[in-house]
Amino acid sequence: MNNRRIEPKPGQESVWDYPRPPRLEDSPKHLQIIFNGVAIADTHRSQRVLETSHPPVYYIPPEDIKMEYLVRTNQGSFCEWKGRAVYYTVIVGDKQALNAGWSYPSPTPTFASIKDYIAFYAHLMDACYVNRELVQPQPGNFYGGWITSDIVGPFKGGVGTWGW
Repeated sequence: MNNRRIEPKPGQESVWDYPRPPRLEDSPKHLQIIFNGVAIADTHRSQRVLETSHPPVYYIPPEDIKMEYLVRTNQGSFCEWKGRAVYYTVIVGDKQALNAGWSYPSPTPTFASIKDYIAFYAHLMDACYVNRELVQPQPGNFYGGWITSDIVGPFKGGVGTWGW
């Protein structure tokens, strides 16, 4: 896979211009997440993590999530930048998505403002939207970036990209 930067057009961002270590920033964009016919999240108050070669990962405040549909699991992971993550299964009616969301209950000081905010894997939800645009999931099943028309790659996550 080619990791050659795609030149962004006006109004676009290249993930190759994002920093490493990653940067956290407020996002006023309208985010919606739909699962089994229910809008489980709706916000204009997310924060996004921007990291070289990755589409943005959006973290949503729990107040803007219907938390009654989330159940914390025993799954965990560790991020060298953000700290230890916990995971949530989304259950709406008779449908569930195992470990579909994650958060940082005790993030590192740099990422303190996303404490308890939750990010979701787009590929496990029925639909995720940024400003009413349907999100394309980041390739692979490990990373949780959301691809929209204003973001260009290539993106880490697919076959042959682990060494980037």
